[in-house]
Parts: sequence; C-alpha cells; structure tokens
Amino acid sequence: MQELLTAITYPIVWLICSYVLKIESGLAKLLISLTAAILVYVLIGIKSTTQGEKDKKEE
Repeated sequence: MQELLTAITYPIVWLICSYVLKIESGLAKLLISLTAAILVYVLIGIKSTTQGEKDKKEE
C-alpha cells in the first residue's frame, strides 16, 4: 500500500507542477515530484510504526 501511494503521488505532483503551477523546468518538476513521493513514503512509514507501537501497548 505504501509503495502504491508513493507511485501514484509522483505523477500527480508532476501534473500539478506542469499545469497548475506552470513550471517549465523539467529538473524542478522532477525534484518536487520526487520529494513529494518520498515524503508520502516516509509519513506513511511513521504512521504505521506509531500505530504498531500503540497496538503493542494495548496488549
């Protein structure tokens, strides 16, 4: 699930950069898209880790 959301985030952010923000530079779009995808991956990882710790405390 985590990898799927990361893979979906990349093209969505790329399209937002192209059409909404009108960024012309391919390098800028690449960096922004990759940063957003990595951020989603890390945030989901942190959320699942804290959820796992919370479940262990309840047991």
